[in-house]
Amino acid sequence: MTPHLQASLFDQTDQLRLGPLDGIRRTVLGLGAWIDVLPGWLGGADALFGELAAEVPWRAERRKMYDHVVDVPRLLAFYGADDALPHPVLAEARDGLSARYAAELGEPFTTAGLCYYRDGRDSVAWHGDRIGRGAREDTMVAILSVGAPRDLLLRPVRGGETVRRPLGHGDLIVMGGSCQRTWEHAVPKTTRAAGPRISVQFRPHGVR
Repeated sequence: MTPHLQASLFDQTDQLRLGPLDGIRRTVLGLGAWIDVLPGWLGGADALFGELAAEVPWRAERRKMYDHVVDVPRLLAFYGADDALPHPVLAEARDGLSARYAAELGEPFTTAGLCYYRDGRDSVAWHGDRIGRGAREDTMVAILSVGAPRDLLLRPVRGGETVRRPLGHGDLIVMGGSCQRTWEHAVPKTTRAAGPRISVQFRPHGVR
């Protein structure tokens, strides 16, 4: 059963349409890290949420933590470089991001990881995408969020002020430079009413 999504008052269309990327705004975080944010990049994002929630082959995972095996508090899906993405607009988004950041990144975005946060009890703990090249090289991770907004938090690895960005309803964030090595990010649990959200994370080859 798909959780109910409260539609955005600012996105009353079922027509999926990516806007231009020239309105993106960069925030320098420090330590060589930065984020680019573009609210509402995808029009019709609520319609896409419904299709992805219903049709993606979501999987639940269990992981060992200390002496226990626990449920991962979100559903997951992954599409490799040779896999067809679950909707054509996601391929369009990946290609548009690759073109936009070609000079700075030096390579295309190739993979897509999807996370389904069903309600406020679902979350992801503090981490950096350091499996593979992200542990030693500057790289980028671009996240397109559909569904209800949830806070993405970022903080320096060695301590410092936390940055908060609510993301949903077609918002885009790109984490670049040293962000995966020198900063961590998380989607915390919340006791406030929180609708369902799906994040689509586009990454270059060898970054997880």
